[in-house]
Amino acid sequence: MASDCVYLDHAATTPVDERVLEAMQPWFRGLGAANPASTQHAPGHAAARAVGEAREQLAELLSVTPGEIVFTSGATESCNLGIAGFARSIGRGHVVTVAHEHPAGLDPVRRLAGEGFETTILPAPSTGVVTAADIEPVLRPDTLLVSVMWANNELGTINDMEGIAMLCRDRGVALHCDATQAVGKIPINLERVPITLLSCSAHKMYGPKGVGALYVLAGTRLRPFIEGGGHERGLRSGTLNVPGIVGLGEACRICSDEMNVESARLAELRDRLESSVINRLEQVHVHGDRTLRLPSITNISLGGLLGPDPLVNRLRGLACAAGAACSSSREGPSHVLEAIGVPPERARNALRLSLGRSTTATDIDTAIDCIVAAACS
Repeated sequence: MASDCVYLDHAATTPVDERVLEAMQPWFRGLGAANPASTQHAPGHAAARAVGEAREQLAELLSVTPGEIVFTSGATESCNLGIAGFARSIGRGHVVTVAHEHPAGLDPVRRLAGEGFETTILPAPSTGVVTAADIEPVLRPDTLLVSVMWANNELGTINDMEGIAMLCRDRGVALHCDATQAVGKIPINLERVPITLLSCSAHKMYGPKGVGALYVLAGTRLRPFIEGGGHERGLRSGTLNVPGIVGLGEACRICSDEMNVESARLAELRDRLESSVINRLEQVHVHGDRTLRLPSITNISLGGLLGPDPLVNRLRGLACAAGAACSSSREGPSHVLEAIGVPPERARNALRLSLGRSTTATDIDTAIDCIVAAACS
């Protein structure tokens, strides 16, 4: 990242960890660049073994079996395959999601509505935290799928996935979870939380862009939408991105080893950032539940600011966001803040500040000064 800019946009993407890059390097060149489907020769076998090891590393992080992991190009593809692929394999029925989901989850549900599926998009709770009690009233005899994020990408709030998963299991409903912001940040044990489908991406946990995965519970039917070779058990055809997959696996290993210590460190820095901005400025609001949330994300807004430009446009020396990177071209305030009832005048001056592995106490102090200066300009 640029040395003259404090980077607090890790929820959009994380820089590749040097250890991940080192693990990937051999698979870009020479015999290491072999196709893992070319198992007639030793280099192909070696590439296949590397892919298998990465599959095991992700499976261990999620407490699932390696055969339940399908590699994709990222979480957006995984969400589309998990949501639309499952629904289309059945052909008709009712699908449920929530209004403050990521577009990668919302848009496939909207597409299914255009294909004749019944859909319900639930209002988001003001806390941003979805519970089984929110989901249960809308379940119907023909409900085939519920899709709920593990952790919201703009608020950092953590949903009650165990309660929702138990409810769906008891009602015979499949559950898809976009866990892109949660995997590698907080413990996820799918032995305890019975989820049917789970999406994640390497570049949110210090791995490379362009690679992700979908966990598919054994026995779950999906209709693939990328065909041509039968790769990944016929669910996602295409030559596997060996360097990227190796990077994903190494990122999972590092996160597994360092998660607890790093989470505590980031929570302390996040709390310092919030409390300092609140103490130095007036009308500061922290959006979403302040207990049930990731250690790395805070979403704040400032009221009473004058001028035509949103607060995020006034910042100098600080890289952060007003909302999700995928929605940066959208006119108006964040759909997540709208969904939880944040007034437009506050939403336009909201900042999503997301910390990461390289964030230091000095970075936080600089960010506080940047925010205060922008608010007073």
